[in-house]
Amino acid sequence: MDAEQLREYGHRMVDFIADYYKSIESFPVLSQVKPGYLTELLPESAPNDPECLQDIFDDILQKIIPGITHWQSPDYFAYFPSNSSTAGFLGEMLSAGLNIVGFSWVTSPAATELEVIVLDWLAKMLKLPNQFLSTGKGGGVIQGTASEAILVVLLAARDKILRKVGKKSLEKLVVYASDQTHSALQKHARVLVPDIAGIFPENLRVLKTDLTSNYALSLEVVSEAISSDLSAGLIPFLYVGTTSSAAVDPISELGKLAKAFNMWFHIDAAYAGSACICPEYRHYIDGVEEADSFGMNAHKWFLTNFDCSVLWVQASQENAVVDFKDWQIPLGRRFRSLKLWLVLRLYGVANLQSYIRNHIRLAEQFEQLITSDSRFEVVAPRTFSLVCFRLIPPPNDQDNGYKLNHGLLDAVNSSGKIFLSHTVLSGNFILRFAVGAPLTEDRHIKTAWQVPLSDFASLDRIDIKPIHYILLSFRRGLNLAKLIPNSKHSSANETTVNVELEDSGTLLSRHGASRPALGRITTTLMNKSVDRKTWDCPRNPKNY
Repeated sequence: MDAEQLREYGHRMVDFIADYYKSIESFPVLSQVKPGYLTELLPESAPNDPECLQDIFDDILQKIIPGITHWQSPDYFAYFPSNSSTAGFLGEMLSAGLNIVGFSWVTSPAATELEVIVLDWLAKMLKLPNQFLSTGKGGGVIQGTASEAILVVLLAARDKILRKVGKKSLEKLVVYASDQTHSALQKHARVLVPDIAGIFPENLRVLKTDLTSNYALSLEVVSEAISSDLSAGLIPFLYVGTTSSAAVDPISELGKLAKAFNMWFHIDAAYAGSACICPEYRHYIDGVEEADSFGMNAHKWFLTNFDCSVLWVQASQENAVVDFKDWQIPLGRRFRSLKLWLVLRLYGVANLQSYIRNHIRLAEQFEQLITSDSRFEVVAPRTFSLVCFRLIPPPNDQDNGYKLNHGLLDAVNSSGKIFLSHTVLSGNFILRFAVGAPLTEDRHIKTAWQVPLSDFASLDRIDIKPIHYILLSFRRGLNLAKLIPNSKHSSANETTVNVELEDSGTLLSRHGASRPALGRITTTLMNKSVDRKTWDCPRNPKNY
C-alpha cells in the first residue's frame, strides 16, 4: 500500500461520504429500484486495466446510491435503527487500516485486551452484576449480530445440559421463546439449529402473548409449557427474550423460574439495552442477575457502526488469557472494539444518555400525534422509542384492517419520503415507527406524521370494496373518507364511486365550492384502477 496514495484517496473518500450525509435527505429513504437493476448497468466482467477513482465515484452516485435504502436518513423509522457516527466511522476506518485477524490473544494482544476492557466499561454503565465482568470470571465478547449471539448462547446452553443428562438426550431438549422474540431464533430453528445445534425444530416453543400483558410473556404461560414438556419426558433447557413490539418480559420472575428447572436464561436486549445506561430506564433489566447471558446491539442505538453485537456471559474463565475464537462461531475476527472504544471516549456517558433520551422524547411526540387523531390508535404501550400504531378499520371490516394498513404502509414506503416497517400483534397488521437515526430532529417527526396520511391518496394499489376507507390529500389539510361504489352509474368498464367525507360538511371540488350538506365527491375509476387525484379545498377556512 502506497501511503501517499492512501492519503489522497482517503481524503477524497471522506469528502465523498461527508457530502453524502449533507445531501442524504434528498434521496428516497427506501430504494425505488426493481430487482436486477444493477445487472443492466454494470459490465459482465471485471476491468482488465485499472480505472480512475473519479469514475468509480460517478458510478457510485449514478448506479449504487439509487439502490441504497438509506438507514442513516433522518426519515428512516423502520425495523430498529442501525446507528452510524463520526466516532464509529473513525473506529471502523482504523480497524480497516490495521486489518488484524484477532482470533487469539497472541495474534494481537491489544485487540483481545481492549475488547475485555471496553465491554467491562459498558457492563458497568448498564450496572450489570459482577459475574458478567471479566473480574468476576465472566465477561463480554463482540459478536457480529444478535443472531450470532443467540446461536452461541444456544450452543453453550446445549452443551451445559448435555454434560448433565448425556448426549443421547439431545432429541429431548426444548427451547422456549415469546412470539415477540427476535426472528433469528425461529430462523435458527428452521435452518441452523437442526444442522449445527442438533435441536429438533419441533422442540421450539413459541409462546403467545397479548395486549393483556402488553405483549410481555406471562409467567403462567411459560410454567404451563414447561410442565407439559416435563410430563412428556422432554428437557427444557433455554429461554430467550423479546423484540417485535419492544415489550419487556418479567425478567426477575422468568429468571427464577429458569433456575428452578435448571434452564439457561438469555436476555436479548438487542435494541432497548442501550436505553438502560440511563438511570430512569435501568429498572427494565432488574433481575438480570438471574440470567446466564445478556446481549445488546451497540450498532442499533449506541452510535457504533455495524457490526457490533455485545454478548455477556457468566462463564468460568480459568485461563490467564482469553482466546475469543472460543467464544464465537467463526475462527477469524475483526478489531471491532476500536469503534466502541472511540464512541465511549469521544462522546462520554452523559452525551450518550442525552442521545437516547432525545429519541425517546421524539417518539413520545409522534405517539401524541397518533393519539390526538381518532382515526388512529396506538396498539401497544410505548416504552422506549418505538410506536406501534394502526389506522382504525371501519366496523365489521372483514380482515380487521389488515389490507387497509398494509395499503397504508405500501403507500408511505413507495413515496420514498419516510420508511416504516410492520409487525403482527394479536393477528392485526401493525405499523412500527422506530425513532433512532442520529440525524432525526423534531421537524422530521412532524413531517412523518403528515406523510402516512397524505400519501394514502395514491390509490392505484387499493382494491375497490363495498366500503373502503381512503385518505385524501387537500391543499389545506387531510380528510378520512369512505369509498362507496355507486351501482346506479357504473358499467362493465367503469366503476363510479362516491367519496363521503367523514368530518366535513363541505363539498370540495376543484373550484372550491361549498355547500352545507354532507360533502360528496364523485369520480370514475377506470377498470377498477384509480389515478391519483387531489382536490383543492376552499381558501377560506370557514368553508372547509
